Amino acid sequence: MGLQKEYVRYLSQRVVDELIKREMIEIPVQSPLRDQVLAVMDEELSVEDRINEEARNLLQQYAEHMRQTGVSYHEMFKMVKNRLVKEKKVIL
Repeated sequence: MGLQKEYVRYLSQRVVDELIKREMIEIPVQSPLRDQVLAVMDEELSVEDRINEEARNLLQQYAEHMRQTGVSYHEMFKMVKNRLVKEKKVIL
């Protein structure tokens, strides 16, 4: 995730506050909506991290072959990551 956890928390609270301010939603005082919005935003922002980790794990299996053939790790990482993004049908 490119954003710090504290900033994501701040953004999620601002989203809810703006919706309330603009009278687009009404929520009870003790509503868990802020926490729910934070959870959704955090989940969405961590998608790329999970895909990167999966790509690293896949490339680790082929590290020796890549060394023998002189394939660039960086280029292979981009290719594997793009393939995973397409397979999982996510938008980064």
